[in-house]
Amino acid sequence: MNVSIKRTAAFCAVMVYAGCIVSCTRRNGITASDAEVKEPLTVVMELAYPPFETKDADGNPTGISVDFARAFGTYIGRDIRIVDTQWDGLIPSLQTGRADMIISSMTITAARSKVVDFSVPYANSLLGILANRESCITKAEDLNRKGMKIAVKSGSTGFIFATENMTHADIITLADESACVTEVVQGKADGFFYDQLTVYRNWQAHQNTTTAIFVPFQKKENWGVAVRKGDTQLLEQVNRFIADFQSGGGFDRLTEKYLSEEKKAFDKFGFKWFFDLS
Repeated sequence: MNVSIKRTAAFCAVMVYAGCIVSCTRRNGITASDAEVKEPLTVVMELAYPPFETKDADGNPTGISVDFARAFGTYIGRDIRIVDTQWDGLIPSLQTGRADMIISSMTITAARSKVVDFSVPYANSLLGILANRESCITKAEDLNRKGMKIAVKSGSTGFIFATENMTHADIITLADESACVTEVVQGKADGFFYDQLTVYRNWQAHQNTTTAIFVPFQKKENWGVAVRKGDTQLLEQVNRFIADFQSGGGFDRLTEKYLSEEKKAFDKFGFKWFFDLS
């Protein structure tokens, strides 16, 4: 076979292969050019909030939000790269282009909505109080007194609530949840504002030194997935996924895998469940 024939045969083989790619990708709703440029989606989350965002024994990302993010990747045919990021760095990661999405149990607020676009809600929660047993607290108002000390995680909705409403107390702002819990357990703080699930889990772990207050004292919070301002294509994909994941029992499966005992406790106390958006 001469060189010209070899080149013709090779060219034909390439064209047939390319045709297969176009055919296959079009059947999945994307074009060949789409497939070539689709890099992994970078999802940032703070891996310090079990069982939603945490690490396994080998340091790998695990938890509800991790499974949720990977399910979304499968849904749209994209690989997912999860990057552990401190809470205060989550939104800046989006703004500077280092991340495509935030999936980190983030509450949808008016202030955050000015700088990121949120999906439809996929979960909801209410704040609770982990209180030191010696503080004799029965409601949120008991903490709003001179000399009372309240631990809050920086940037959290508990931080926002405490700084806006607990104006007579001393606010202790710390970097993470575990540090806030330690302050309460050791009696250095009278209470810690955080979501009811976290309060419940830490109360169960420290029943000799803490008590839990679940009486609602603020409006229900909604959690959403955050994307960069103006990224309407990704936002529409996320919204479709959340609806399909919900109707397909995805959140029920996550509950059974990670939160079966907590779900029973929430039902016992009459709390609205995280994924009950009705």
